[in-house]
Parts: sequence; C-alpha cells; structure tokens
Amino acid sequence: MTGGAGFALDLARFNAFAAQTGGYRALVCVFLFGGMDCHDTVIPYDTTNYNRYADIRSSLFNRYDDLEGGSTRARDRLLPMTLANASDFGGRQFALPPELGPLHELMDENACSIVSNVGPLVVPVTRDDYQNRSAPLPPRLFSHNDQQSVWMASQPEGARFGWGGRLADVMLEANANQDSTFTVVSTSGNQVFLSGQLAGQFEVGSNGPAVIRGIDDDNYLSSDALPALYESHLRAQNETLSNLLQRDYASAVNRSIDANRTLAESFEAPAPFATVFPQNYLGQQLQVVARVIAQRAVLGVNRQIFFVGIGGFDSHSGQANSIPNRHGEIASAMRAFYDATVEMGVGNDVTAFTASDFGRTLTVNRDGTDHGWGAHHLVVGGGLAGSRMHGTFPEPVLEHAYDSGNGRLIPTTSVDQFAATFGRWFGLNDTELDDALPGLSNFSTRDIGLFTGAAI
Repeated sequence: MTGGAGFALDLARFNAFAAQTGGYRALVCVFLFGGMDCHDTVIPYDTTNYNRYADIRSSLFNRYDDLEGGSTRARDRLLPMTLANASDFGGRQFALPPELGPLHELMDENACSIVSNVGPLVVPVTRDDYQNRSAPLPPRLFSHNDQQSVWMASQPEGARFGWGGRLADVMLEANANQDSTFTVVSTSGNQVFLSGQLAGQFEVGSNGPAVIRGIDDDNYLSSDALPALYESHLRAQNETLSNLLQRDYASAVNRSIDANRTLAESFEAPAPFATVFPQNYLGQQLQVVARVIAQRAVLGVNRQIFFVGIGGFDSHSGQANSIPNRHGEIASAMRAFYDATVEMGVGNDVTAFTASDFGRTLTVNRDGTDHGWGAHHLVVGGGLAGSRMHGTFPEPVLEHAYDSGNGRLIPTTSVDQFAATFGRWFGLNDTELDDALPGLSNFSTRDIGLFTGAAI
C-alpha cells in the first residue's frame, strides 16, 4: 500500500504538546486470529432478512440443529438488539447469538456498540471496482498472515510499524507518560500492531509478569549465590564495553530486568477489584491488562495501548461446534474486563475492541465458511455514544454492490477510519492522525462517531 517501504512518523513536525494528554486513556485490541465469521456474530433479525439469511446458510443451520440442546441460531433464541440509531437501517433489525449474552447486556447499558463491515481498504471500493480492478486493493487479500499484518499495520507480513504503535509514538512525543516502558503492552507475544518508532512493546504472560529464569526463580540454579552472579553477568556490570552493539544490548537487558521487577512488585498486592474473570485464555489475559491498568500511577502512564489475542476462528469446517465456544469466551472475558474498569473508576477511560484477519463468506461449504474480507466488530467501553451500530450493514443476499463473491463483504468502513476514531478519542489532533495513518486522507469520513463529546 506504500510500496513496501513502511510507515514512519515525522515526529519533528509536531509541537511536543499538541496531543491532548490529560487524564488517563487506554485502548485494548482483542485480536481474533483466524478470521471470525461476522455473519455468525451479528445476525439479521427482522423476519424477511432472517429468512433470506437462513436460506443461504441452511446447511450450516442444519449443523446447529444437530447440537445437544437445539439450535442456538433459531430466531426465537437470538438476542435482538435495541439500537439507539435503529432508524438508520430503515426497519431492519439485528440480533446477537445467545453466547454473546454478556455483551448484549452491555448494549442495554450503552457500553457496547458494533462497527459493521470494517476492513482494510486503500480507497473506497465497490463490487464493480473489485471485479474490474479499477481501484487499488489491499495487498494479498484473503491470506491469513498477510491480512493480520494489513489489519495491524496497513502492509502485508514484514511490516515494521503498526497503527497502535504509531498512535503511541505521538503520545510519547507529547510526553504523555513519565516512563515509556509500559506505553504499549502485549499479552500475546510480539505483535506489529504495537510496534512504533518510539514505542517498544512490553510483553507479559497470561498470568502476569514473566519470571526470569536464573535470576528470579530460586529453584532454577543450584546455588544461592549464582542468581546474583548471573544477573551481574547479564547486566555487564563488571565489564567495559567498547562495542556500540554490546552497549545497546546491555542497556536493553538492564531496562528489561528493571521494568519486569517494577511490574512484578506491583502484582504482589491483591487485585484492586472484586470482579471475577472467567478462567479461559482471553479472560486470563484481560485480567492481567486490568491489573496493569490498576498500576497506572505507579508506572507513570497516562496513555496505554494493549494487545490480547485468541485463535480458533479459521472455521472451514465444524463451525457450529467451535464458534459458540469462542463467542462465549469473548463475551464473558470482555464483560468481566469492563466491570473491572468500572470498579477502578476508569470505565469511561478504557475502550476495548475486536479485530481479526478478515470476515468470512456468507455462503457455506456444508459445515464451515471460507476466508472473507470485511467484518463486523465489537467495541466495549463506558465512553461510547450509546448502543449503536455504525457503518453500512449489507443485506444478507448475494451479488449486492459490496459482495466480492460468495457473500465475501467488501468493507464500507476502512481500518484507517476505525483507527482514526480511536486515535481522536485517545487525544490525537487531525495533523497527528494524518501522519500516524497515511491512508486516512483517502476517506471523507475521519470519525465514525463511536464516542460521546470531544476527544478529552
């Protein structure tokens, strides 16, 4: 999308305090690896469109019918949504599957919204544009690894900077945080989404800060004296280093050890919330994120971006057996996370959102679905502008203006617009958004209206 060169912020352009850095704000990206089926997540509910949808998905619905307890996709078991902007959809109605019940409750509390048909775009694209190749398209569509990277960084696998890292760079340039170490934090390994020029991601495990074997693990080395010697060696405390690479490496090791200990010490006290998180992988990760947020004053941060992730969404077969469980994990974990932020007094200051490789086809291959493009995503937080669905929700038919084939949705909201909306809430001004998101200038709408009021 940019000739493979990679994005780089022109940080020198900015007044160091242009971004709004007051108070506390955090973004949490919940990445669903494998491509979550958006058509099985937000479901048409008015009779006409539900019947059209059920007809196209009849073979998959038969699989739901075979499940113990009966089909959870039967219309009378769905959870209809009462949208604050229902009039935008001309009488059409929508529902969530029962496994997303905890998030349906949050919609009733005006703390959950949906962004429909969002995905990577270079410029706005229609079905004719796609078929005639008359508009530039994102690179390597429908490839898992590449589309994960395009979602996170606007480029295929090999990208250097992600939009989360670029938003964080602006905040670090504006001196939003006393210490940059905990600005971007991942519980799901090293991810390009958090990679910036100034922002270096700090990784924690799903159970909290890592134990550094040989230093912090008393059982790892045979002698009580060895951990101190080993730490001294890693820190190069008694060495004179003339090589610049050696110096940089030693400096990085020192910062890592010190930062990990700072965070580990903060985790020694009981969690400052009573919310019980579900004992699933996503719940464990979000509980760690909540614990880190609770230490924001100790860590010296006003702005943070987190990345958590789970897999299991590449549902080419057996979708009726897998997706309900994944939905249940998402809903229970995100609900608990929101409740914990409310307990800590930052419910309006923390926003979590889902992202994924891509959506999936509306058509099915007997008991599964194939790789798609645009998808519907969930946003949770107390600062949202009520229970709404944003964007365009194509009808459940084939060969409409935004069908690239088999009900594979062409996005009507770009990831750049999605990211810019979060960036504005995070505190970036228009100039900073344009620099952090170079593709944003190709779209007329810069803020899709997720949040109430001004950015701060």
